[in-house]
Amino acid sequence: MRILLLSQFYPPVIGGEERHVRNLGRALAQRGHTVNVGTFMHPGSPDTELDGAVRVHRLRGTLQRLSNLHTDSERRHAPPFPDPELLLALKRLIAKERPDIVHAHNWIYASFLPLRVLGGARLVVTLHDYGLVCAKKNFMHLGTHLCDGPRLAKCLPCAAAHYGAVKATATTLGNWASSFVARRVVDRFIAVSHAVARHTGLTRGRAPYDVIPNFVPDDVGVLGSEDSRLQELPKNGFILFVGDMMRLKGIDVLLKAYAQLEQAPPLVLIGRRVADTPTEFPPNVHVFSNWPHSAIMHAWHRSLFGVLPSVGPEACATVIMEAMASGKAVVATDVGGMPDLVDHGETGLLVPPSDAEALARAMQTLLEDHAMLARLEATSLARVERLKAGAVVTRIEQVYRDVSRPFASRVAIPAQQRSGEPSC
Repeated sequence: MRILLLSQFYPPVIGGEERHVRNLGRALAQRGHTVNVGTFMHPGSPDTELDGAVRVHRLRGTLQRLSNLHTDSERRHAPPFPDPELLLALKRLIAKERPDIVHAHNWIYASFLPLRVLGGARLVVTLHDYGLVCAKKNFMHLGTHLCDGPRLAKCLPCAAAHYGAVKATATTLGNWASSFVARRVVDRFIAVSHAVARHTGLTRGRAPYDVIPNFVPDDVGVLGSEDSRLQELPKNGFILFVGDMMRLKGIDVLLKAYAQLEQAPPLVLIGRRVADTPTEFPPNVHVFSNWPHSAIMHAWHRSLFGVLPSVGPEACATVIMEAMASGKAVVATDVGGMPDLVDHGETGLLVPPSDAEALARAMQTLLEDHAMLARLEATSLARVERLKAGAVVTRIEQVYRDVSRPFASRVAIPAQQRSGEPSC
């Protein structure tokens, strides 16, 4: 097949979603598909380049030129409504590459919707977050508690607290309009967890969808050469957190829980510092930023176990898969897509979000019960196979084949059956 992946960002901009799109493109190309990627222009990058067997096309959007709209100059996000310049660029790219499938990730899909309405390539949209219903994408009302569902009178003030009134109004209303159209013209949604399918309303609607998780490469457990940064790690084992050091990721809860541990080993935090990152850390906490992915994988192998105490509903935490591929158990919160990845008592432990005492008890258990920890590690290493490219990309290919069939011959899958399938 000829496949066009759409992603608002792509390396050298690196994050979980960007890494997923790159890994997907490479895996599809290895399977004989012709793969192109459409993404936003990045300073210093050429308009078109080859990333292995994948051709990357860097496109310009009208809103990307307006720097005052974006808090991070490296990440000028796609709007949740059609961007005029981006729409025309996509039209030219479609005419040039003639894809059979357009597979969009995140809000960049909105700029392709008018082209899909006019016919042409089938459209698959992967939902990596809750952006189909939430202008902030995280499904947290006012940043403090899990949202109970979208309502305009509630969403506008919540978004305004995050974006400001003018930007919030345009983002919220534009997102609602695009979501309305998308549910009628997208050929198949892929939700990366059951929580995403549920909270975005796919389980209650008529839009066709599948629950398919993100994945890690088949060789993710193979370590590369050692980075000099690794010399800064504690020598005798440590608890490891990887991710943005923010309240939504539970960093405050983690530090409070860590202070309760008896004879605690070092705690290592690797990730981005953001606006609400703590400015001070307790003794024996080691903080590192801007580490390359290869060094993080070495850190996983050297750790005792991982911890991901997110307060918000993480959609599908790839970091858990990387820990499992390194043969490590994870203590995580029982929220969002975490229960799809962590089998409580089998590959890790789940605790309630925002509960520092429960988190401390779970970590203390793994520190003291060496037999349990060894059992969780062995099971994690075995079960991560179903989260690797070899298994997951096969399911994505099946989606492509399904939506490529004439409409009348497609197999109808009841929503209850789809949402009940194991995602991992």
